[in-house]
Amino acid sequence: MTSTRIHPTALVDPAAELGAGVEVGPFSYVGAGVRLGDGTRLHHHASVEGDTHLGEGCEVFPFCSIGAKTQDLKFKGGRPGVRIGAHNVFREYVSVHAATDDGEFTWIGSHNHILAYCHVAHDCQLGDRIIMSNSVGLAGHVVVEDYAVLGAVCGVHQFCRIGAYAMVSAYAKVVQDIAPFVIADGQPAVIRAINKVGLERRGFAGEPLERVKQLYRILFREGLNRSQALERIAAHPLAASAEFQQMIEFAAKCTRGLASGSAAGAGNP
Repeated sequence: MTSTRIHPTALVDPAAELGAGVEVGPFSYVGAGVRLGDGTRLHHHASVEGDTHLGEGCEVFPFCSIGAKTQDLKFKGGRPGVRIGAHNVFREYVSVHAATDDGEFTWIGSHNHILAYCHVAHDCQLGDRIIMSNSVGLAGHVVVEDYAVLGAVCGVHQFCRIGAYAMVSAYAKVVQDIAPFVIADGQPAVIRAINKVGLERRGFAGEPLERVKQLYRILFREGLNRSQALERIAAHPLAASAEFQQMIEFAAKCTRGLASGSAAGAGNP
């Protein structure tokens, strides 16, 4: 079994729990209550603190801050924390804050790639295999579903949801929920097209891709208001399909409303 390696200049609290093969680099800090899964690596000057658990095989690059106290002014004390899955990459200067309320957690799944200067605020919930490009900012309580891609310097308003397989363009300002399977762009962000290239890279082809196109047409091309569009989706002959059900379930959880389509996307399928 690979031994744990702690650089002499690192500060690791005796109350931290380190799995097999963990590496803690020069001048890094691991606080009391932290758990680092097997094979996780902290580069130099990385910080993990609070009630924070990282799964196996994570990599935390220099000057990251994971598990620090929420910036939410409603914080009343206690011990909220962060829960992170396996095989995530956190590049330089990423910050992930603890939840606000005692006993609650900011959640990040597995196999995510979070690039330099990104911020994940209190109580966010991130799924699996998400890519966040440089300087993405997620406000509190944001939900990002599996396989979403967030372009550089985009910002997401608190309590917004980003659907699975969606792509948010660079510099976009997200103030409403972004449906699954689509591309969103603009300030504020609107829906431009389906995320065809991204979907094909994830194995969508044939009937599944055609079902996504039909959802896009109903929601963003037929001139229906949102309630009418969702009623049509629920009554559609394909309503039991995985893609239709995913859209129905996503819409049911929306609290800020779905972002609308744009005239610029009229030429897309």
